[in-house]
Amino acid sequence: MNQLKRMQQKAAPWITGAFHTSPTGSLEALAGLIPVHLMLKKLATCAVYHVATLLDTHPLRSMMGKRLLKWAEPHTHSAALMTPAIFEPFVPEAHPGDWLLDRFVDRVHFDKRDPTQDRRPYLDELIMKARADPLTVLAATDGSVPQSNQYQAALAAIIYKGHRELKRTCYVSGRVTAPDVELNAIMCAVRLAVKQANCQHIMVFTDSIGSAHRAVDPSVHSGQAFSLSVCCTLQEWFEVDDLHRITFIYIPSALQWDIHGEAQKYVTDLKVRVGRCKTDNSIDTLCSRAAHSVLDLWSSTFQDPTY
Repeated sequence: MNQLKRMQQKAAPWITGAFHTSPTGSLEALAGLIPVHLMLKKLATCAVYHVATLLDTHPLRSMMGKRLLKWAEPHTHSAALMTPAIFEPFVPEAHPGDWLLDRFVDRVHFDKRDPTQDRRPYLDELIMKARADPLTVLAATDGSVPQSNQYQAALAAIIYKGHRELKRTCYVSGRVTAPDVELNAIMCAVRLAVKQANCQHIMVFTDSIGSAHRAVDPSVHSGQAFSLSVCCTLQEWFEVDDLHRITFIYIPSALQWDIHGEAQKYVTDLKVRVGRCKTDNSIDTLCSRAAHSVLDLWSSTFQDPTY
């Protein structure tokens, strides 16, 4: 521990370019370096959360206390650590060579248009052509994470063919991060779109292209269950017809564009408070909460005159 502290004290002047005689504590704060013991506390807490991603037969299981195991009975110490998320490291869809992108690389497409350019004219032309195609289904998705902890995150998915709305749904997703809820929305849209008759091409409009990439990634990550659902659904749909394909289109939220703007309005209308019962948490949410807790502790410690 002392060696780590000394190393960080030496790193702070190098990062800030200050003199070696400057006060160490203020330099570390200026360099964005929190004390080592707080950093280790954050890493240890996140490590406990990620135990949920391990198999039941993993050797690390034998090193964990019974109250920290994912099947432990809820109690005052473990309730905050629990997450209902299910992780499958060795699921068949995640085997090397069996990923959706390995088997159907020519059926899954991502919009490669430069996001820094003006997208509205491009998107207007794109949706005009898509609406003219009777075999194309459009799916607009959006997720909303409220700033207040009193409310749950929500997601929306709206399905269209041409100018006609076929289906819309909106529901809460618990306490999750923005990428988690966007991934959930994409999963919902895909499952609804493949059920539509006379559909060869699905176009998913989302403001989180990173979540779109995670949607077809079956490896272990926060929200893996949603990704596995997308992979299984698309695999079955692709096997039915060689012409079936899907395209993910990035829509900047600030545009409030066309059908995606409608999904944005739809999801913001749903406000559900966190109930008395335990609310679902994702792994990323728990880790984010641990990081913010450590930063708050560091902030209060740094402002203490005795520090």
